Amino acid sequence: MCRIGSIKSKTPVPPSMALNLMLPQQEGHDNSGFAMVMQDLEGVFSHYKDKPLLSLACTPEGVQLVNDYMEEKGFVQVAQWVPEVDKRPGLKIKAMPRYVFRNYDYPEEYRSRSQEEREDLLLDTRLELRDLLAEKQNGFVYSFWPDVLTLKEIGDPADIAVYFRLWNNDGRLTARNIVTQCRQNTNYAIVRYAAHPFFLQGYTVCANGENTFFTKNKEFQRSLHRGYVGFESDSQNFLYTLHYVLHELRWPIKYYKHVITPLPFVEAEQRADRKVLNLIRESLAHLEINGPNTIIGLLPDGKMITCCDSKKLRPVVVGGNSEMVAIASEVCGLNAIMPDRDITKDIYPHEREMVVIDNDLAVQRWNQ
Repeated sequence: MCRIGSIKSKTPVPPSMALNLMLPQQEGHDNSGFAMVMQDLEGVFSHYKDKPLLSLACTPEGVQLVNDYMEEKGFVQVAQWVPEVDKRPGLKIKAMPRYVFRNYDYPEEYRSRSQEEREDLLLDTRLELRDLLAEKQNGFVYSFWPDVLTLKEIGDPADIAVYFRLWNNDGRLTARNIVTQCRQNTNYAIVRYAAHPFFLQGYTVCANGENTFFTKNKEFQRSLHRGYVGFESDSQNFLYTLHYVLHELRWPIKYYKHVITPLPFVEAEQRADRKVLNLIRESLAHLEINGPNTIIGLLPDGKMITCCDSKKLRPVVVGGNSEMVAIASEVCGLNAIMPDRDITKDIYPHEREMVVIDNDLAVQRWNQ
């Protein structure tokens, strides 16, 4: 079983806030890893919010491969943050030799291109770098996107935080949106790409649970988009479906829930929008999910969402105050970072519900 969490804050918060959200839920995860996606960055990245940020972990050879590739493609490095790691003995972490977080300017010919063309360039660049580094196991590239940083590591979350000095709230690494999980993907091979959260073209997803329709989802998704790759975890299906429904089909967010957990036929037939629901089910039946799971998603525009499987077999709670809203598998996580919030306003989403947190922290509850 996993434990997942996220924070959306009006003012930037450090990774230690996300760690304090997750560590009280320790009995629900196995201390095998820590990963996070940070969006709407400040600190060392505050002046480069419109510049694509490359997040990777690699060997020294991998760094050189990336350098050569990016130069050949015309990307110009404008900033870099390299963590000053703490290599004290005894830490339970399987660290990579190098961690690189770099901002680039677009190649000159793309600086006047459309947003869609730039998005395609960033996706294709990440995919090509992934293949380049994988050829001789020289590293991992997690995201290449403006104003987004991704870190994934194998080991004890508390020790990973020590190694990267994430407990040091010095203001260098902060964000208004953080999605995190404290567990490696132990259902399959332990690889960094399998660790939640997953990222694609501005969309972030992590999940607690499993998807027993993994094979059906995977085979269909492979035919839908070149970016749907890897499938190191069954939870990646949730990300690819979110991306497909919102980015490719350009449907409203409420239809994501109808795609992954469609209403029973008997109930759908009684609805005024039954024709739409039937068409969704007929055309996207292979994107339906099954099994116990809860999902947290972060959208390119900063909105945060959460929803559950059709039987509510995994826990989730949403709580907040005037400055912050957080989502966690267990309420003890919320208690750790917002002990003085009004707990009577906490939301425990049910199986037919999607919760959407807007950028002004307004919480919308949409019933399927």
